Amino acid sequence: MKTIFSIIILAVFTLSLSAQTYEPIKKFDPNRNPKLDLKTAVDYAKSVNKRIILDVGGEWCIWCHRIDAFMDSTKEVKDYIEKHYVVLKINFSKENKNEKFLSKYPEIQGYPHFFVLDKDGKLLHSQNTGDLEKAKGYDKDKFLQFLKKWTAKK
Repeated sequence: MKTIFSIIILAVFTLSLSAQTYEPIKKFDPNRNPKLDLKTAVDYAKSVNKRIILDVGGEWCIWCHRIDAFMDSTKEVKDYIEKHYVVLKINFSKENKNEKFLSKYPEIQGYPHFFVLDKDGKLLHSQNTGDLEKAKGYDKDKFLQFLKKWTAKK
C-alpha cells in the first residue's frame, strides 16, 4: 500500500514538473505539427496562468526576423512577454501553409501576424503586426500597449 502511494505521488510530481517547463520553438518549421504544439503550449499556459501568442510567419519573411529581433533585444518587451505570455511560432510557407490549422482563425492579411489566445487556447484577438511598426522596425510603446491590453488578469 505504501509503495502504491509512493508511485502515485511520484507520478503526480513528475506530471506537475513537466507542465512547469516549456521549450519555445525558435524558428518557423514547416515540419512541426501546430495542433500538437498548441496542445503543449495550452498545457503549459494553464499551469502558469499565461496567455498564448501564436506568432504566424515564416523563415522567408524579413519582417518576421525583424519582430523576433525586436522582441529579443528590447528588454522591457522581452521581460514582459516572458512574464505574461507563451509564444508559439506557427509556420506559413510554400512548403507548408498549415491551412487546416489556420482555418480556425481569422484571415491573415500579412506576416508576421499574432493571434492572442487565452490559457485554454480560445481566440481573444487577431493582431496585424504592421500596426506595431515604426520605420523599419517596431515601436516599443505600441508593442507594450498591445501586450498589456491582452495580458491575463491575475
